[in-house]
Amino acid sequence: MPLPDPQTYMREVVRRLPDLNQREEIEPVLDELEYLFEVMDPEMQDPAYQLIERLRAKLEAADS
Repeated sequence: MPLPDPQTYMREVVRRLPDLNQREEIEPVLDELEYLFEVMDPEMQDPAYQLIERLRAKLEAADS
């Protein structure tokens, strides 16, 4: 399976972010983004890291 385009995937995650509230919704998105982070161009890693942190915060809130 080919990798999704990281920039396109990040845009999709930002669009979906308000609707991601349950652990089972957040975890697959976070896993995919963390995987893509490893193959991203360095200039895209800072925005990706910020998005990863937002997803982790939502995951923590979902556990509360």
